[in-house]
Amino acid sequence: MKTQKLNILLLALLFLFNSMIAKSQDEKPIRLAVAGMTHGHISFILGRPDKGDFELVGVFDTNKELTKSLSERYKYSTVLIYHDLEQMLDKVKPDAVVAFGSIYDHLAVVEACAPRGIHVMVEKPLAVNMKHAKRMAELAERHHIFLLTDYETSWYPTTAKSLKMVNEENFVGKMRKVVIHDGHQGPKEIGCEKVFLDWLTDPVLNGGGAIVDFGCYGANLMTALTNGEKAMKVTAVTRQFKPDIYPNVDDEATIIVSYPESQCIIQASWNWPFSRKDMEIYGETGYIIAANKTDMKIRGKEMKMEALEKITPNEIAVYEDPFAYFADVIHKKITVPEYGLYSLKNNIEVVRILDAARESAKTGKTVILKY
Repeated sequence: MKTQKLNILLLALLFLFNSMIAKSQDEKPIRLAVAGMTHGHISFILGRPDKGDFELVGVFDTNKELTKSLSERYKYSTVLIYHDLEQMLDKVKPDAVVAFGSIYDHLAVVEACAPRGIHVMVEKPLAVNMKHAKRMAELAERHHIFLLTDYETSWYPTTAKSLKMVNEENFVGKMRKVVIHDGHQGPKEIGCEKVFLDWLTDPVLNGGGAIVDFGCYGANLMTALTNGEKAMKVTAVTRQFKPDIYPNVDDEATIIVSYPESQCIIQASWNWPFSRKDMEIYGETGYIIAANKTDMKIRGKEMKMEALEKITPNEIAVYEDPFAYFADVIHKKITVPEYGLYSLKNNIEVVRILDAARESAKTGKTVILKY
């Protein structure tokens, strides 16, 4: 009997020890490298407080002056600087990479990382065109890496609440129309640095102007709201109101995306007097207006009047830090929904819609999507 009790105690201790080891491994900081540093959002990662979930092991960009100036601004060691991407990956062996270069460069980052088994998160959108997007997806799937796309609106409590109300609570009934506004006064007007403007206003490196920079938000949100329903056709109109500032790309775009039973109107602008990111969702029995990150206006079939709500992270499960989300995905603490905002399938559809929008704007014709 004593021997049996001792064996049980030893097994319990062994289980506890293994659990502690597993937890320790899960919580070990992820070795993170940065690939490309010209994106204006670079502060999101370099200026991020140390939360113990990542260890910065390398930074890459071909611009030597930029990497040095950023090291002085964000106080990282110059020992971490590399000017050859593959050399950095082989030298520091990161677990994950975040891409902060041009959208065109996203493909090269995935081509370098995927065969090495390194997970990747890119800034929105996923790719400049479907050719790049398909190649990136093929590499990610073949080499079993996570490939996520980060949007600011993915962090919004109102976005998480809207998705829940539409997809889980059926608050608006059958969804019929979604109107999404994203934009600001213009990247130069708001003070974007030259290294960012140089590719953001390049039709090859960015894939377009406002139509890509802000049109991608609406396509991403609508794909999540419809749980990946395939769009049928796309009609788009672009304008160039400021050719003296943006001579090579559009600065205003309106995209209409048609689905079997609903329609999405995406308004993307570098011409608005103030920055805005908001969304209106209309269904047969109600509506949801997400005015900003925290404020919503709603009305359902049982409500006599519109209600104003303030949504906080305490009320809805949402990651306000995209890198914390990335870390938990890598540790397999969470699973990315198939058509979730960060997911590969969602963001391939985003690029498909943007490709069609550019073609429609160029030809003046509605583009029928083929799958």
